[in-house]
Amino acid sequence: MRLNEIRFDNSLPIDGYGPGFFRVGGTVHKGLIVVTPQGVKPWGGFIDTQTLLDLTDIVDVIFVGTGADVAHLPADFCSIFDDAGIGIEPMASPAACRTYNVLLSEGRRVAAALLPV
Repeated sequence: MRLNEIRFDNSLPIDGYGPGFFRVGGTVHKGLIVVTPQGVKPWGGFIDTQTLLDLTDIVDVIFVGTGADVAHLPADFCSIFDDAGIGIEPMASPAACRTYNVLLSEGRRVAAALLPV
């Protein structure tokens, strides 16, 4: 089996998570966060759509980590991003972290909005 080293260039991968925190590029962030190739911001949850809408020009898809388990996103939340042309993909937060890292390593235009596990 051939293994390839993953390169993130200047982007910050999500390199850990646990109860109430995420570690991004070696720095621990507590609570709800949004991770983009440019950095980390706090996020106010499903009522804070503006923080995610501000990413319209830099991302094509946002992985929404819904905590320890996958959960449905509120319909009004989803419709806001449908109207803006941004893909929203709900998944458990651990899966959102892994998926974000894989696509980030491919140079894709992605973000992750994460609820802690």
